[in-house]
Amino acid sequence: MRALIYNRTLRLERSAANPTPGHNEALIRVQCAGICNTDLELLRGLYSFSGILGHEFVGTVVQGPAEWLERRVVGEINVACNVCDFCRRGIPSQCRNRTTVGINGHPGVFADYVCLPTRNLHAVPAEVGNDAAVFVEPLAAALQILEAVQITPSQRVIVIGAGKLGMLAAQVLKLTGADLTTVVRHTRQADLLSRWGIRAADINDLEPEGAQVVIDCTGRAEGFASALSLVEPRGTLVLKSTYQGLPSVDMTQIVVREIKLIGSRCGPFDAALRLLQSRLVDVEALIEARYSLDDAPSALTHAAQQGALKVLLDIENTGNGDKKS
Repeated sequence: MRALIYNRTLRLERSAANPTPGHNEALIRVQCAGICNTDLELLRGLYSFSGILGHEFVGTVVQGPAEWLERRVVGEINVACNVCDFCRRGIPSQCRNRTTVGINGHPGVFADYVCLPTRNLHAVPAEVGNDAAVFVEPLAAALQILEAVQITPSQRVIVIGAGKLGMLAAQVLKLTGADLTTVVRHTRQADLLSRWGIRAADINDLEPEGAQVVIDCTGRAEGFASALSLVEPRGTLVLKSTYQGLPSVDMTQIVVREIKLIGSRCGPFDAALRLLQSRLVDVEALIEARYSLDDAPSALTHAAQQGALKVLLDIENTGNGDKKS
């Protein structure tokens, strides 16, 4: 099979071994995959990654338990041991022995095939197309904000970092009825937010320490600092993306202003699928370009451009070149 492999250098392997499913596992033919910022950070050295990249995908089960055969699926990225204390408490995302698809210890989905335990799989409703289904994993991560902190219609909420994840977070938060503002740096971001009825603003136009909840989706040290400057005393700062390097943070401000700091990671796939099925969020407007797997290195270069939104890999498409949406 073909697989996009990173081991200090990036290469497309055209004769990689097909994975073999074990007990209660499924072999999935990957149809479409999405590139996210974590993939790009892995190429910059995050986790000293080596292996097949990619974790956002939709595909069809071609081998495994009969009840899953030929079903179109998405998959949760945390492959848990199912026996540790976190697993027994129903928190597999923090399994002490977990591997993570395309990130840590488990082959990724930028390949023709991937194996996953059937407990990680979620069937995709017929109403949700492949392009939308690719967004289930990041949309679930956006929904996890609401699992981590209670947000009410009376609160002032700011999302900083209007990239791919930030745009999904903004749409999810809009559903709460909160007084929501999203910080933007590009006209295209503002235009999309306006289409969805979400207020966009330049960070310099916002009142310091004026929001009860701030969601940081920047993945940058300076973004963390900006988010901290926007949250009011005794407010909540939610960190929604991994950071390049180690941010230098004014911890005294967190202590003196009694800021609640919350890390937020993976979220509920079932809820994300329901939102997509009901068309309560618009994900396809975020698709900027699509490439075949054969042109995956070019796709990653495109995705790394400043301000780029979602770049997809059409795994089943063996044509050359990219197709802009």
